[in-house]
Amino acid sequence: MNGNHRRYIVGITGASGAVLGHRLVEELLHKECKVDLIITGAGCKVLQDELGLSEIKKQPGLSIYDIDNIAAPIASGSVKTHGMIIIPCSMGTLASIANGISSNLLQRAADVTIKERRKLILVPRETPLSTIHLNNMLHVAQAGAIIIPPIPAFYTRPATVDDIVNFIVGKVLDQLEIEHELYVQYSG
Repeated sequence: MNGNHRRYIVGITGASGAVLGHRLVEELLHKECKVDLIITGAGCKVLQDELGLSEIKKQPGLSIYDIDNIAAPIASGSVKTHGMIIIPCSMGTLASIANGISSNLLQRAADVTIKERRKLILVPRETPLSTIHLNNMLHVAQAGAIIIPPIPAFYTRPATVDDIVNFIVGKVLDQLEIEHELYVQYSG
């Protein structure tokens, strides 16, 4: 299945791994999906620090929302999306979602995604994980979220960081049922 006419919310937070969110946005747009992007203040800093990007450029199919715009369309369940991905997802964002806190657009959009029973994928980027982190992951998983830790598979024999990034983003696309060629599936 390709992504034609699908609409996804993507959140990029201040956890390390901004390349994952950036690559996912690229892939979704390449698959002709519509993307509603929210980047936290710390996410902007990580994009700058890790990728040298001061912003993600506006392009066809991409709408970028201010984190404080709680009146944005995606803050309402009446706006139909095919799901939401927070990649990377900071432990602070995870904790807010796990506890139903909606103090900004990213948290509100995640809350709406859960209440509307749409697909919510979280890619938490932290190590080691505390008991609090694990409990929050369990709590959101019990609410229906999918947790995809950005852990590489070595059966793909990654030779570059890009290979690892492609694998993680490919696993997200697998959950969205979007065909891709980012990694070769395991064949035994």
